[in-house]
Amino acid sequence: MSKRRKENGEEEEDKPFKMPTFDEAAFLKRERRNIKTTFISFLFGCLMALICFCFWALIGKNDMRWWLVFLVGIVNASFLKFIFLKLNIDLADFRKMNWFSSFAIYFFTWLIVFIVIINPPFYDDEAPLVDLVVLPEMQEPGGSVFVLAKITDNSGMKKENIQFEITYPDGAKESPDFDYNDKIFNYTFSGPTNFTEDEIYNYTLIARDPAGHTTTKTGSFTYSNNTIFLATPNSGDTVETADDVKFYVGADVSRVYYTIDSTEINATKSDREEYYTTNPGFKGWPRDENITLIVKAEIIYYFENIIDDQGRFVQYKNTIIDADNYNLKVADESTIGQKESPPVTLPSPRITYSPGFELILFIISVVIIVLILKYNKKKKRNKK
Repeated sequence: MSKRRKENGEEEEDKPFKMPTFDEAAFLKRERRNIKTTFISFLFGCLMALICFCFWALIGKNDMRWWLVFLVGIVNASFLKFIFLKLNIDLADFRKMNWFSSFAIYFFTWLIVFIVIINPPFYDDEAPLVDLVVLPEMQEPGGSVFVLAKITDNSGMKKENIQFEITYPDGAKESPDFDYNDKIFNYTFSGPTNFTEDEIYNYTLIARDPAGHTTTKTGSFTYSNNTIFLATPNSGDTVETADDVKFYVGADVSRVYYTIDSTEINATKSDREEYYTTNPGFKGWPRDENITLIVKAEIIYYFENIIDDQGRFVQYKNTIIDADNYNLKVADESTIGQKESPPVTLPSPRITYSPGFELILFIISVVIIVLILKYNKKKKRNKK
């Protein structure tokens, strides 16, 4: 038999290694106990999901509903220990990891079942979401108006679930045809070309989901001869480099510009007045000539998270063209037509993220990782 030397110089015989006795009965008892606790945790999660569903339905629409139900689900996890004891389950050697596994099985069962049963086809208490925009809300004679809406519902929407009605200035009503594809409602109104006073058109859009919940959007758009006009100078005047040329635009637009021959020049919004301004100093203005200004405005809009088949954000755009043209005489000055057209900041795509339970799941995942690392560290320390 081999010997080993102690630090004091004495020799000591090595003791033979003995395999620990495997207690098969205790192992089977422990495994059966673990299977029972797993099954009970799963059933309790399903039961609490049904209870929380009733709680969810009773609360109704409330901003705190998610958090209240989540709190109920978390707090009731403490009943697991009471249930185990009532069912005479031996918890003498039930360790932290066993408790952690039971609570994790309960929580994720509760969460998954709960999310499933509060959504169609089991339950639906949400009305359709409608994001509606009119491009533009004020238009010149002969121009078109686009009524656009992003309509979504957790049960799905079809064209037959949407009603749309136009009320004319004289009170007549019409339910015109429209397009509805890939969540987007699209209707184009071709306006009148000849009128003396402003004409106001009212619209009503009703979206109804299969459960009978409805969302109604109403509004109006106007046709006016004064949607865009030259405020100063008067048509026929002579303009110099230092003179401001001002346009009034009655609609909310993304860009105002004008053309001289085929050249486009941007006008900029004044900080002091409700006008878009420019002057003959920009390129495109000729010296000592008579010119004709055609004024236009562009409206650009993006719905949230609407992307086409090529992965590009879908842009919706319409244009207002002033029905009146303006004739001006340009002075003979060396500073005329020298500057570049001023830049304009246009609307950008709209992107949103709905966190929902993702933040909660992220926090839980971090906690799980920390507990596992802590458990492994403790296990290694006990082996030493």
